[in-house]
Amino acid sequence: MNDAQRKRLEQRLLDERARITSVLDRLNETARSDDEQDQDGDLSKLPTHPADLGSDEQQRELETSITANEAETLAEIDAALERLYKTPEKYGVDPRTGKPIPMARLELIPWARHDVDGQTVVEEREGS
Repeated sequence: MNDAQRKRLEQRLLDERARITSVLDRLNETARSDDEQDQDGDLSKLPTHPADLGSDEQQRELETSITANEAETLAEIDAALERLYKTPEKYGVDPRTGKPIPMARLELIPWARHDVDGQTVVEEREGS
């Protein structure tokens, strides 16, 4: 990997980190405003229509799932940035095989730890 490619991937990581941080901030703000709304002194927490209760719960579950996924991706991005800055020779190299991760894969997922075959092995191990 040359310096221009490394710089481009670093910028992609930083841009994606900023995007995810923004999403997480918005989700946290939404959760805070929902909590404040629950504490506004209403005698009942029931929505105006019983069907809204299911919709509200579904929305909370979706937001929780999105938050978990984004937080996991953020951790992967931070780990990739750490590899890039502290041990640049390890960035873009599959630790399982020691082979370079193809640039096409890094362009799509700059925080990738493994090549496609290595990722398949990791996912199979996690599934069993």
